[in-house]
Amino acid sequence: MVCGSSQGIGLAAARELAELGCRVVLMARNAEKLEVAKASLSTKLGQSHLSQTADFTQPDAVDQAVRAILALTEVHILVNNTGGPAAGSALGAEVESFRSAFEQHLVCNHLLVKAVVPGMQKAGFGRIINVISTSVKQPLPNLGVSNTIRGAVANWSKTLANELAPHGITVNNVLPGATATSRLEEIVTNKAQKTGKTPEHHLAEMAAQVPAGRVGQPEEIGAAIAFLASPAAAYINGINLPVDGGRTSSL
Repeated sequence: MVCGSSQGIGLAAARELAELGCRVVLMARNAEKLEVAKASLSTKLGQSHLSQTADFTQPDAVDQAVRAILALTEVHILVNNTGGPAAGSALGAEVESFRSAFEQHLVCNHLLVKAVVPGMQKAGFGRIINVISTSVKQPLPNLGVSNTIRGAVANWSKTLANELAPHGITVNNVLPGATATSRLEEIVTNKAQKTGKTPEHHLAEMAAQVPAGRVGQPEEIGAAIAFLASPAAAYINGINLPVDGGRTSSL
């Protein structure tokens, strides 16, 4: 089950997992985009894929959605991936912004985990991969709410990794850096409107901060997710994996 999989990193991860032979359940809020995304997944090994709409601003709806899926199939790999909170300072954020982001990210993630873990325990195999942000290692400027909530998800994940490891279930976080997605387009467009400079200018500035000299592609993040989901990653548990071209300053 891959959340936020109608586009961007979620879709890239779903495609990679399907290519490796997984039956993928796509989950996002736009039914039309989900169907287009599902049609793009590989079925070369004879697998069929599913899709399920869910609005992550409504935890109860997410809980109902995952239970509808579990009535059809077990889930042995869960990729938690949800678009980040709006930009802005921590001090300037309204209290409700923290509450809603906490529900959208941590609470919804937790509901999904509680629903799928019994099946993973029964199978003796499970992979939970949370797509978060490099901000859990190095807070990013003007992302006060996101920095706060992403940190909470990272610590929740580490705690779960310790609790679930005896059952053959690993829990890891993938931390994308600047990646060519619609969210990045939104960020550089907003900067352009405020500064009068072009989106291309701001994109080049971002790329210049990366030792690799460029922003990442969704497929590169998807490949990291797929590796952590594989049997080859069985002894990797409770880590934060930056996929950022070396931008993060800390180890």
